[in-house]
Amino acid sequence: MLELIDIKEESKVPKYKQIVDSILSAIENGKIKLDDRLPSVNELLIEFDISRDTVVRAYDHLKKNKIIESVPGKGYYVRKDQLALKAKVFLLFNKLSPHKKIIYDSFAKTLGDSATIDFFIYENNYRHFKDLILESKKRTYTHYVVICHFEEGGDDVLNFIKKEIPQEKLIVLDKRLEGLSNKVSCIYQDFEKDIYSALVELNPSLRKYHQIKLLLRKRTYHPTEIKKGFIKFCGQYAYEFGIIEAIEDSEIEKGTVYINLKEDDLVILIKKIKETKYVLGKDIGIVSYNETPLKEVLLDGITVISTDFENLGKKAAEIILNNQVLSTENPFYVIPRNSL
Repeated sequence: MLELIDIKEESKVPKYKQIVDSILSAIENGKIKLDDRLPSVNELLIEFDISRDTVVRAYDHLKKNKIIESVPGKGYYVRKDQLALKAKVFLLFNKLSPHKKIIYDSFAKTLGDSATIDFFIYENNYRHFKDLILESKKRTYTHYVVICHFEEGGDDVLNFIKKEIPQEKLIVLDKRLEGLSNKVSCIYQDFEKDIYSALVELNPSLRKYHQIKLLLRKRTYHPTEIKKGFIKFCGQYAYEFGIIEAIEDSEIEKGTVYINLKEDDLVILIKKIKETKYVLGKDIGIVSYNETPLKEVLLDGITVISTDFENLGKKAAEIILNNQVLSTENPFYVIPRNSL
């Protein structure tokens, strides 16, 4: 029975959920049957070197959903062996950040116990991205849900994906890949249009500043379309503008709005502003990409432009649950706050 429990250290799925998913998959495949006794809490924590709380949480989840029951003095037994798992999902993100966690949580919540998830991170490294996909072929997945952002490389990503992932199993999130078949589902951002439209909406507040600068690292995974949309807006609305590749080496200039893409750059930017006498929202402005709870309270509120990450995860899960093919743009919104 222990060999049916599959806990992958490299997976970002919580270990308790990996235990739950392993048991659900084994029941669906007929490897665990009605009235079978599951390994004890002690057996699992010793075998996998995990905490008691992890095992108890997994079994409590299964008990709550009436999959198993506990018999005092005897152990845990299967009480439901007719399951309708809709999917086994290979989920691959470029990194784990606060907004990526929102996508994952929404995705997992919407799927519930209708699917099992193997979740991996490739840290914007294209080689690691390819290695994880090639390794995934040792298992059977009904769906591949991937985000494709790389700091370098990736020129052949379209051909690689076409070769290694069945198109009917593929769901692409966040960034659209042109050239895939019409069997591929995609929930995407239109990066050029989104930043342009957001800045147009913010233009009444931007007008009190004379220039706008985009913090965009030379080595970055961010799509080039963001830069294109930024330059298009500045040109059409007659703003002086610039691209800052290293904010740590730049002086803060009065009358400037800074648009940051990375959380680390936002921290550096705020520290540098605090070293000046400039007043945020009057002498200096900040617009930050991607909403997080912290930005609502930081410096009395940071103005944010952001896609709807919760919707991104929810829609991907609904595609799986409804067995549909869908290509749709994800909503993008502006949250004006006191930093502008």
